[in-house]
Amino acid sequence: MILEVKCYSSHTYAQEPRTFTWQGEEVKIKEIEKAWREPSKRLFKLITDDGKSFELCYNEMADQWSASEL
Repeated sequence: MILEVKCYSSHTYAQEPRTFTWQGEEVKIKEIEKAWREPSKRLFKLITDDGKSFELCYNEMADQWSASEL
């Protein structure tokens, strides 16, 4: 699923996601539990304000975000 993500970006893009659109609703991110890099990707394991767990992935080559609920 490709989605829209609003994030904080300082010296690099996609430094810290703040909100994302999931099933047509804007979801606020309460906590980022883990952030890591893989080749051409930035990944985030996070908890939303309503207590759900997600993994967000920013594919740098495609300039696209995707998400999966955990």
